[in-house]
Amino acid sequence: MAGGESRGSQLLPVLGRLVRFLRQIEGAEYPSSVASAVLRQLTDHGPGRITDLARMTRASQPGMTQLVGRMEKSGLVRRVADPNDGRSVLVEVTQEGRDLLVRTYAHYAATIDELFDRLSPEDTDAIVRALPALNRLAEAAEDPQ
Repeated sequence: MAGGESRGSQLLPVLGRLVRFLRQIEGAEYPSSVASAVLRQLTDHGPGRITDLARMTRASQPGMTQLVGRMEKSGLVRRVADPNDGRSVLVEVTQEGRDLLVRTYAHYAATIDELFDRLSPEDTDAIVRALPALNRLAEAAEDPQ
């Protein structure tokens, strides 16, 4: 390892720079990273409670309630009755929300593809070869053990 740095201390600044880059390309046309995470969660796992969405995104419950309200006004999500608890409400993604998520990811992918075009073929190949291992790292982060 370079300079005796741990693997995590080498990877963390790179991931941070890439996340900051992606956040810079958010705009009026694309949702914030938190809104994207909510749309992805609802798309992948179905309707969820605001408390669970807040915990998943590390947002406060009042903050998530406000975000869901804005997303609902924009037609990206809707509130529905919880079939298991008549007192509770779930949030579900709408087709408009799914479509926005697809457009956002396509925009991010195209932007990253432009970055790949600036790299040497060797660097591009090295990154592509590392993707399965990076995916396993991400899965390990999601595994509560």
